[in-house]
Amino acid sequence: MAIDWDSHVLSGCMDVFGEPVTYMPASGGSFPVTGVFNAAWKELSLIDDGSGVNTVRPVLGVRASQFSSVPVQGDKLSVASVNTTYVVRDVNPDSHGHINLLLNKVSSP
Repeated sequence: MAIDWDSHVLSGCMDVFGEPVTYMPASGGSFPVTGVFNAAWKELSLIDDGSGVNTVRPVLGVRASQFSSVPVQGDKLSVASVNTTYVVRDVNPDSHGHINLLLNKVSSP
């Protein structure tokens, strides 16, 4: 029996932890989505000499079902809770209907 991750797991997580975000596709327009924003997501990059480097990058977790097409690099979004606009630098979908959008800051007041 297949599990409907989107309706049984992801929707509940977004109801509890999600916040409103305005999504602005590079092709134009905008629409509201709900996502889990994390400004302190850490990325580990290994360097040739075997040492590691951590960088802090913002990330937004969203349900794929909120989009008519998969988000792409260059799309923008505005997170109201931090009053900041970001550009999508990478799109990382999983196999259960969740997408992590790795972000770069564009502007904040």
